[in-house]
Amino acid sequence: MARIIEGKRRVIRMTVNDVMAVIRQYQFISRFAQNYSHTRELLAKADFCLPEDV
Repeated sequence: MARIIEGKRRVIRMTVNDVMAVIRQYQFISRFAQNYSHTRELLAKADFCLPEDV
């Protein structure tokens, strides 16, 4: 689970599972892309969410 650390700047501490989940989401979205700019367009429309540890 991700954990937000407050300070001067907000920092999100991520577990290995969180990082792997983001990579999986990226790979799923980018497999339909035809080039770099199309990849950026698809990623701009996507929502990447991490569960927060409370």
